[in-house]
Amino acid sequence: MKRFQDGDRLRKTRDNNCSLASHPLSHLSAALLLVTFVLPLGARDFPPDVPAPAPVVIPSPVVHVLPNGLQIVIVERNTLPLVTLRLVVKSGAECDPPSLPGTAALVNGLLTEGTERRTARELAEAIDSIGGVADNDVDWDSSYLSLSVLADHTELAFELVSDMNIHPAFAPEEIERQRKQTLSGLEVALDDPAYVADMAMQELVFTGTPYGHPEDGTLESAQRISARDLHAFHDSYYQPRNCILAVVGDISAKNATKLAAKYFGSWQNGTEPIPAPSVSPAIASARRVLAIDKTDAVQTEIRIGNSGVPRDSPDYLALSVANEILGGPSENRLFKALRTRQGLTYGASSDLICRRHLGAWVAKTFTRTPETLRSADVAVKQIQTLQDHGISSDELETAKSYLIGHLALEFETSDNLAEKILELMEAGLPIDYWNHYPEMLQALKAEDVNTVAQTYLDTGHDVMVLVGSISDFKKDLKRLGHVRIIPFNELDLGSPDLARVSNK
Repeated sequence: MKRFQDGDRLRKTRDNNCSLASHPLSHLSAALLLVTFVLPLGARDFPPDVPAPAPVVIPSPVVHVLPNGLQIVIVERNTLPLVTLRLVVKSGAECDPPSLPGTAALVNGLLTEGTERRTARELAEAIDSIGGVADNDVDWDSSYLSLSVLADHTELAFELVSDMNIHPAFAPEEIERQRKQTLSGLEVALDDPAYVADMAMQELVFTGTPYGHPEDGTLESAQRISARDLHAFHDSYYQPRNCILAVVGDISAKNATKLAAKYFGSWQNGTEPIPAPSVSPAIASARRVLAIDKTDAVQTEIRIGNSGVPRDSPDYLALSVANEILGGPSENRLFKALRTRQGLTYGASSDLICRRHLGAWVAKTFTRTPETLRSADVAVKQIQTLQDHGISSDELETAKSYLIGHLALEFETSDNLAEKILELMEAGLPIDYWNHYPEMLQALKAEDVNTVAQTYLDTGHDVMVLVGSISDFKKDLKRLGHVRIIPFNELDLGSPDLARVSNK
């Protein structure tokens, strides 16, 4: 906006110049006035030079392994008197029992709800008394619990994190409270077309693999998970040899190692954790279209997905650039085509999903019901164009600049730093990966990005999910591909074919 405003000022100055030429002044005086008026404004026509972002330098962590197999990764960061502990279990929702999706999430959610030594209230009071901030969640390949405290309370933080992870109580009243919260959340989510579209796409693109189910579980499974199931999952996967503890902040490596040994050294291993089976999804012979008919919807959620790569793939960097250009925050072809040029939506993006064993690439948007097929066609065309014709050099440089410039924001807090380092260790990537990330990105050429786009973007064998009032465009659906329609009230995200089994 500033650029156009300055341009308007310059055009006004030029108009004034014309009137100056006819003024009864000497040519010399007119020239001096021109210099006086034009030069300062003309200088503002050009934006100031912006220096390249300062390189992000991640301190080299110290890695230590306790005799029980627990890995400790320590990063000294003395800028603030804060310490963060983040314990990651290298198993997540992919290890849910096949008949009990949501087990990993429920186990993790109960870690902060009481231990064998402290009730939920006593635990909350202990954390609040030291101004601590606790956070816990489950991902597909891992579960974590983190606690950030002032450096003066570091030892208590070690005690609390070890207590929550090693000695969860799974008290009956807390299980029931968490169960009710889960059921309530799922009931709300299942009425949201965007959530339904995301879950259906996930299950279709990862069908037949451990990633092909809702990580939060289903209404049915949430009602059936018992205390015994929770203890069994915890005993199987919450073991020191299956965990990594990151310690980041105002603490020496020597002291962190000493405290880790004191509070985690007696943690015992059980039987070897059973890893999730490594299975690749089957590739369909043609595009599959799942249309979920929600008759009261006034707009349609659209998802288009392909298989992708795991996080440690050598194609990851090039794919991340391609994804940035297709649907990222900086260069977004989907948004430009669907919103800017045709006004079909308020938002369009794409996600590069990279898990430990598999990955996916999903484009997402939404539109008014009458514009569903047109929007789907435009989105598919953008994906196909990227695959067939590649990217421009300008797009490449813009995407690189955004990804490199945004990197510093990923390490703002100690918790961020712990998360990013643990991401490397979980994926088996070099511990100095982030220090070399900018130069690896800069080394990418347009042909590198084009090659991976041609390899992984395949509109002839992709998956499409539509959630909306299907009857309004049902007769034309078949031109998108092989179509299956499921009424919204018959949808079952816990079923292999996503449809509720009839009792008839």
